[in-house]
Amino acid sequence: MFSSHLLKASFGMPFFRQVTRWLLVTASACLVSSVFAADDIVTKQVVGSDFQSASEALIEAIEAEGLVVSAKIPFNTMLERTAGAVARQASPFANVQIVQFCSSLLAWQLLEEESAQIVLCPLSITLYELGGDAAKGEVYLAYRSPGQVTAGRIKVEKLLQRLVDRSTELARLRW
Repeated sequence: MFSSHLLKASFGMPFFRQVTRWLLVTASACLVSSVFAADDIVTKQVVGSDFQSASEALIEAIEAEGLVVSAKIPFNTMLERTAGAVARQASPFANVQIVQFCSSLLAWQLLEEESAQIVLCPLSITLYELGGDAAKGEVYLAYRSPGQVTAGRIKVEKLLQRLVDRSTELARLRW
């Protein structure tokens, strides 16, 4: 018969409870650091432009690549609509738009490399403008990096980076 009360740790706490607590704290620290790691998110500020011009520039850059925009999701509308239901004051953004699009050539390459990579489609770039007094008017483009694991993912990464770079250039040219 084996019982945890036979092995007492310091201060009267049972040995297994102390070990379990240590394991939970260690595991939680590992999980928290991985959850908040944003190594896969690429963000670029759009300098010298506004949200509307940056949105038009993003669409223009996508279409200039011969791609079709499949959706422009006004995400900030959802954040504003649901803020009260989830006990939040308001959206931290002035504007948020998620633009989805696809390259059939890249989609085929990704799924031929590994069928599960189809989850990377459609591609998306998020355009957002911060709210609040301190950051109001700061506009950013962001996307989730697909990584560099396969040739298809490398091509997707290069496409997304090219679109973000071109969009920021075009947005500055608007007046």
